[in-house]
This record gives sequence, C-alpha cells and structure tokens, in this order.
Amino acid sequence: MITRPAPVATGRLPAMRILIRLLATVATWAVVAAAVAAAPPAQAAPGSAPAADAGCESKSPAQPDEAPVLAHFYIWFHPTAWNRAKTDYPTVGRYSSSQTSVMRQQVAQARGAGIDGFMVGWRSTETLNRRLAALRGIAAESDFKLAVTYQAQDFNRNPLPVAQVQRDLEELAATYADDPVFHVFGPRPVVALSGTWHYSEDELRSITEPVSTRLTVLATEKNVADYERVASTVDGELYYWSSGDPQETRGYQEKLRDMADAVRQHCGIWVAPVMPGYDARELGGTQVVDRRDGATLRSSWEAATATVPDAIGVISWNEFSENTHIEPSTAFGTRYLDVLRSLTGAPSPSGELDSSEPQGAGSPTRAAFTVTAVLGLSALVTVIGVRRHRRNGRE
Repeated sequence: MITRPAPVATGRLPAMRILIRLLATVATWAVVAAAVAAAPPAQAAPGSAPAADAGCESKSPAQPDEAPVLAHFYIWFHPTAWNRAKTDYPTVGRYSSSQTSVMRQQVAQARGAGIDGFMVGWRSTETLNRRLAALRGIAAESDFKLAVTYQAQDFNRNPLPVAQVQRDLEELAATYADDPVFHVFGPRPVVALSGTWHYSEDELRSITEPVSTRLTVLATEKNVADYERVASTVDGELYYWSSGDPQETRGYQEKLRDMADAVRQHCGIWVAPVMPGYDARELGGTQVVDRRDGATLRSSWEAATATVPDAIGVISWNEFSENTHIEPSTAFGTRYLDVLRSLTGAPSPSGELDSSEPQGAGSPTRAAFTVTAVLGLSALVTVIGVRRHRRNGRE
C-alpha cells in the first residue's frame, strides 16, 4: 500500500497552488461553455424566423448550428475561359475544370474553411457529366457533400425546352439518387432548378413529379409572390441573391425573412444566401457591392443565419465574372476563406482557431473564449489579491 505523506498545515495555500487550481477551473468551464454553445437551441432567438411550421410532419425543424454550408461551384472552366470578363484569377492558376488535381485542392480548401459541400452548376453534357463524376469521386474520399444547381438556361439566358430538363433530371436521378455523397438533407439528392420563373406551374409539375421520390427539387425564385406561384411543384427554395448589399440595400433582412417564412408555410427547405461582394461590370452590369475587406461577408452571414435556414448557400466558390468568388485568388489571397472560417468556427490550417477574426453567430468557440477570458481574469485578480493579503499580513 502506498503511504501518502501528510499534508503540511500552513493555514494558507501558496499563491502558485491557488493559481493552478483556478486555471484548472477555467479550463473545465471553457470545455463546458464550448459544449453548451455547440448544442442546438431549443427555439429560435427572438426576432428570427420560426424553426419550422408546426404542421410540417415530413420535415425536421431547422437547426441553426447544424445547417450545412454549401458553396456554389462551377465546372465550366477551360483555360481560355479566363480571358473573358475577368479581373481576378485563382492562385492555383487558370485551370480547366477537368483537372482533378485542382478539384482535390478546392475540396480540401473548402473543407478547411468549414464548407460542407459544393452546389455544383450542371446540365447533361458529355464534358459536364465527366467532370461531375470526377468531383463526386473526390468528394466521396473527403467526406464532402455535393448538391446540384441545374442550369435550365442556355448561354443567352433563354430557358431550355421542358423535354430536355425532364431528360436531364431523370438521368441525374438514375445516376446519383442512391449515392450518399449527394444526400444533404436525407436520402434524395438536392437539385435547385435555376430559372423556375421561366416555366408555368404545369410545366414545372411535369418536370418535378416524375423524379419527386428520387430528387429534392428546389425553386430559385426572386420574391415571395413568385415562390407562392410554384410552391406546390417544388420542395423548397434556394435563394440566389448575389447583388444585394446586406449593409446598404433597403429592407435586405426583411426580404430574407419574408422569403424564409413563405417557404416554411409550404413546409419547404430554405437555403439562405451569403456573399462576399459583387461586381459584374465586366458582363455589362452596373451594380457593385463592395467587399469591405470581409465586413460584407460577415453582415451577409448574420442576415442569413437570422432566418434559421436549413442550409446556407455561399455565393460563390468560383464565379469570377461576377466577382463573388471566395476561392483563393491573386487579388485577395485566402482572405475570404479566412473570414468564412471565422464564421463557421472551423479551425485554422495550423489546427488552432483564427482569433484574428470575429466569431460568427452560432460559432461554438465564441462562448468558450468569452468564458475563458472572464475566468482567467478572475483567476489573475484572485492571485494578486492573495499575494497582497499575505504581504500586508507581514507588515
């Protein structure tokens, strides 16, 4: 039997032992705070949208701290495409979307910033099918999700024929319906149908009904009235709003909340938009949303999360022509991945949280750091007080 030495009765603990005990308490409370912050709230914060309509039995309530982050991702690039309507370029080079080495790097960078998957722009062509299959393989290796934005408009923004859309979605369902890489919200791949406003309600129903048990099809409408028109034909809404300024556009937050409420009234899935800035002047546009060195991205994130979305749609990974990209670039480096990482709460590449950026709403580390700082300060004050008391007692 080990005999423990009897404690020395001094009547007072040395200051260093007090400090050690208090720092241990600080560490314990920091872990507790992180666990509490990471737990999904029982209800939405005051002023936010309700988690889900009470009558939506087939849909699980949205959990703001668990909403997947999806970045819009385009696979139409070839080396000469970078010569048109671009003012910035990827640091990896002017790539072809067929380069799997670039895909692998993009997936790794996205995961490192807290992105859970890509929302891939696609329609059925030999080239895009091959690229989507290659990206799917890399995603499967990386525990990374994929969803699809079906590009239902041609290069001149004219709607594709209904029969072509039907064939393409049938092909997508036949190929990927059972693939877990595409299961973002459950056992059906998510497909946002770009340009739903071009089609009548009957046309949309003829597109979505044949694949309704195998695909989750979302609208991409621009306002509440238009979503109400198509709501009975789709499973929700992916709101692609890249040109709104969360700091300057009048009624920005209210518009997001109204869209979210309209989608939930129909028990739909709501994907809220987040963007770092916008500038499509190279395409003939006039609207510019300043990036503000990351402040626009943070404001956009806060507005989106306030609607309690089922998912967040980051616009975009690599839409360089509209300058909404967050992919590392020659003009911005990794700045916008760093800002996004601070919002998602993902660790920095070194394995530590980047404390140089404000933490986003819902980030489990923010509360932990706050509690740690307060308790650490308390520990320091206590030790100083003990040492001062002992010094005064000797005088």
